[in-house]
Amino acid sequence: MADEGEGGRDRLYQAIARRLLEVFASGKYQPGDRLPTERELAIEYNVSRPTIREAIIALEVQGIVEVRVGSGAYLRGLPNATNEAQFNVTAFELTEARLLIEGEAAALAAAQITDEELDTLAKLIDEIARENARNAGTEDADRQFHLTIARATRNSALVNLIDTLWSLRAKSPESALLYAKARSANVKPVVDEHQVILDALRTRNPVTARAAMRAHLSAVLDSLLFATEERAIEEARKLSASKRARYAQALG
Repeated sequence: MADEGEGGRDRLYQAIARRLLEVFASGKYQPGDRLPTERELAIEYNVSRPTIREAIIALEVQGIVEVRVGSGAYLRGLPNATNEAQFNVTAFELTEARLLIEGEAAALAAAQITDEELDTLAKLIDEIARENARNAGTEDADRQFHLTIARATRNSALVNLIDTLWSLRAKSPESALLYAKARSANVKPVVDEHQVILDALRTRNPVTARAAMRAHLSAVLDSLLFATEERAIEEARKLSASKRARYAQALG
């Protein structure tokens, strides 16, 4: 498999997106044509499926590719000479950055977090559960949970950095698109993972706190990876059930 560490996966997914644009420009596919599956493209370009997914999302958000749930990706058109393809921060890049930075922030916070801040985190976990139950698609309590930990580091640069990373979730079109897909697939903040982080911070042990935060954000990466697949499976199941019902009605 191609080395995804060279220049970071961000450079690799952009390179794959540009190679796909070259293939589209060659006329191999016409607007409306279905593209090969993620698995097929991953084999063809010798990269991982997450890299292919990032490339497709980058093209989808620019209107070049259309992803139809349960069907696949289709070519819509090409950017013109005055509107070249642009690339932003992806949800995978963003979460990887958070894993690195927030893991260390949790370690730093563990040694100096106050009892009052720990109580605030406990209340925010309860609010995360309430937001999940309301199913409103908001994650305000989740963001405040992580920012509370950032503030407990007593390092304003870390607070600003972590706040910026959270802001990028909505500001970067590629990131916002995948998070929207995740919400459609019923992916929500996991209360138990946040409780593990809080319990680790209560020990005042930087190693334990770092491990808990990294485990949580690794799980977030996994949920993003499978979000669109799970949504596609669910849609396919609904379509299949609908067809069976129509056939049963016709035969009855």
